[in-house]
Amino acid sequence: MAFVEPIEVARPDPDAFVRRDATGNDVLELLVKGAKCAACIKKIESNLLAMSGVADARLNLSTARLSVAWKPGAVQPHAITDALQRLGYAATAFDPGDVKRQADDEGRKLLRYLAVAGFAAMNIMMFSVPIWSGQGEMGEGTRTLLHWVSALIAIPASLYAAQPFFQSAWRALRIRRANMDVPISLAVLLTISVSVAETIQQGEHAYFDGITMLLFFLLIGRYLDHRLREQARTAARDLLALQVVTASRVDKNGNVSAVLARDIEVGDRLQLSAGAGVPVDGVIVDGASEFDCSMLTGETLPQTVKPGDRIFAGAINLTQPVLMRATARTQDSTLAELSRLIEAGEQSRATFVRLADRAAALYVPVVHTLAALTFLGWLLGPMLLRLAGFDIADVGARIALMNAVAVLIITCPCALGLAVPAVQVVATGRLFKRGVLVKSGNALERLAQVDTVVLDKTGTLTLGRPRLVGGVDASALQSAATLARTSRHPLSRALAEAAGSGPVASGAIERPGEGIEAVVDGVACRLGRRAFAAPLETDAPDGEAELWYAHGDAAPVRFAFVDSLRADAAQTIQALGARGITVELISGDRPAAVAVAARAAGIGDWSGGAAPGDKVDRITALRAQGRYPLMVGDGLNDAAALACAHASASPGTALEASQSASDIVIQGAALMPLVEAIDVARAAKARARENLQFSALYNLIAAPLAAAGFLTPLIAALAMSGSSMVVTLNALRLQIEGRSWTS
Repeated sequence: MAFVEPIEVARPDPDAFVRRDATGNDVLELLVKGAKCAACIKKIESNLLAMSGVADARLNLSTARLSVAWKPGAVQPHAITDALQRLGYAATAFDPGDVKRQADDEGRKLLRYLAVAGFAAMNIMMFSVPIWSGQGEMGEGTRTLLHWVSALIAIPASLYAAQPFFQSAWRALRIRRANMDVPISLAVLLTISVSVAETIQQGEHAYFDGITMLLFFLLIGRYLDHRLREQARTAARDLLALQVVTASRVDKNGNVSAVLARDIEVGDRLQLSAGAGVPVDGVIVDGASEFDCSMLTGETLPQTVKPGDRIFAGAINLTQPVLMRATARTQDSTLAELSRLIEAGEQSRATFVRLADRAAALYVPVVHTLAALTFLGWLLGPMLLRLAGFDIADVGARIALMNAVAVLIITCPCALGLAVPAVQVVATGRLFKRGVLVKSGNALERLAQVDTVVLDKTGTLTLGRPRLVGGVDASALQSAATLARTSRHPLSRALAEAAGSGPVASGAIERPGEGIEAVVDGVACRLGRRAFAAPLETDAPDGEAELWYAHGDAAPVRFAFVDSLRADAAQTIQALGARGITVELISGDRPAAVAVAARAAGIGDWSGGAAPGDKVDRITALRAQGRYPLMVGDGLNDAAALACAHASASPGTALEASQSASDIVIQGAALMPLVEAIDVARAAKARARENLQFSALYNLIAAPLAAAGFLTPLIAALAMSGSSMVVTLNALRLQIEGRSWTS
C-alpha cells in the first residue's frame, strides 16, 4: 500500500550495545517506536518471551525502553529487532535523547496533518457552498468543474492527512487484528473512490468536503491526546538526569582523574569536594562532612558523615572534602532504584488505555458488520423482494455503496474521540488560570476518584524554608551572623538571612556535624549544636530545629527555627474533609517536627522518619484497601510514591523529577488550588460522562438512519461534525461552572 510509510529498523551492533548483567545474562536495551498502549506492551513482551533462550523482556512506555535478557550465546541481537519488525515496531539502540526527539517528531507530524486537513476543508467549502446553493439552477458542466477542483485539493490532502490512521490500521491488519483506525481508513478510501466515480460520471453529489472535515476533527482529538500523554512520560528520564555525570577517581598512586559516572566500578575510590554531588552509593573512607540528603530523605537538616558511614547517590556534600569508596554502579544506585520504582508506577498507569482502544473490540466488528449488511441489503434486497412478488426496482451497486459509506462515516468515532479530550482541554485551561498545571491526559479522570490525600511535610504542607522565630537579642543575632555567613548549612543560612548583610568572621573553622568556631575581636565564639556550643544547657522541649551561640563567657543564646506552614494549609485540610476526603501526613523529617506541623494543620493521622520505600508501601497499602490515594509531595524521596499513587500532585517549587512524576503541579504558595483541582476534576468527569452518553445515543439513532438510506455521505459527515460540536460545547460548560466556583 503506497500510502503507508515503511518501517526501518536499525540493528544495533552487539559488541557496542549488549552488556552483561549481575546474573550473568546478556542484556540489550532498545528504544521501541510505535508502542502506545498496554496492548502493545503485552504483544511485544509475550512474543519476545516466547523466543527460545530469552529470560526476560520488559517494555516501559514512559521511556520507550525495552530491556531484553538472555543466556550468553542463546540469542543473536538482530533476532530481537527482527521480531519487533515482524510485529510492526521499529527499534534502535536506546538513547534517552532519542525518546524526546521521537515524541517531538510525532507531535510535529500530527500538527502538519492537522494543518493540511484544515486548509483543505476550508478551501473546498468555497466550491461546495455554490453547489449546495445552486441546486437545480447550476449547469452540469459548472458543477462537474467545481467537483474536479475540489478533488484536486481533497485527494492529495486526504491521503496525506490520513497517514496516522492508515499506518495504524495497516500495522493492525498485518498481524490479523483490527482497531478503530481500520473503519476510519476504510471510510476515507471509499468516500474518495465514490466521490471520484461520481465526478467522472458527472453526478450531482461528491463528498470531498465531508472527508476533509472528518479528518480535521479526528486529528484534533489525536493531537490533543498526544500532547497530554507525552507530558506525563518524563519522570523517570528527569530522575536519571539528576545522576552526576562525571566523578573524580583516585587510583592506587593517589592520582586523581575525571571519569564518567557510568564507568565507575565497585571498589573505586572517589574524591568528593565541597558542593559536589554523590555519583554512586558508597562508604566514606577518609574525612568527615555534612551531606544534604533532603532530596532522598526529606530531612531538612544535613546529615553528618564520618569514615565508615554510607552515603547514597543524589546526596550533596556541603562542607569538607571527603574520600569515598563505591559500593554500587550507577545502574544499581539509589537514584536508579527510585527510577525503577517510578517506572513501575507509571507502568501500572499504562493500563488506563484510551477509551477508544477499550471500545475497539466491540466497535470495529459492529460497524463493519452494519456497513456490510447495509451494502448487501440495498444490493440484494430489491431482488429478493421481487422474487417474493413485490414490484421493486433495482437501486444498483452505486446506491448500496453510498449508503454503506454513509454508515461508516456517521458512526465514525469522532464525537467519541473528542468526548474526553474536549473536556480535558477546557478543564486544564480552567485550572491553568488558577495556577494548576495538568500534565497527564487521564489525570482528571483519576483525580475525580480521589478519596484519600497523602501529604508530604517539608516543602509541601510547609514552605520548606527554615525561619528564625522567637524574641532574639539583636546584638547576639548580629554577632552570631558573622559566623553563620561562612557556612552553607540551612540553619546558618536562615540565621544570616534574618540578620541581613554584614561582616564575615575571619579564620572561621567549620566542624562537620558540630558547628562553626572562630575568634572574633579576641573572643572565642561558637555557633552550632547544643553539645558543641552550649554543652551545659538542657534540651528544649519544643522539638524545634535550633542553633546555639556562645560568645566567650557570656550566657549561650538559643536560636530556634521553624518551617512555617503554608498560609492556607489548615483551610485546605478542612475543605478536603468537607468533601469526604481523608488526609494523612507522612514525612521523612523528624517525628517531633512532623507532629508539630500535623497539629497546626489539623491532621490527626501522621508519621515521621519515613524512607522513600515507606511512602510507596503506604500508597500501595491504601490501594490494596480499595482506596484512591492522591500523593502530594515535592522531594526526590516522594517521586516513587507520586508515580505509584492513583493520582499525584506537587508544588511549583518541587524538584523537576517530582514534578514530572506528578499529574498536576500547583503554582504559588497556596494549597487551596488542590481543592479546586479536585472540584474541577469531578465536574469534568460528569461532563465527560454526558458526552459519552450523547455519543452512544447519537450512534444508536444515526446508524439506522444511514443504513435505511435517509442520509447521504455528505449529510453523514455533517452530522458527524455536528456531534463533535455538541460534545465540545458541552465541555465548554466547565468554564461557566468554574466562574461560579471562584465567585
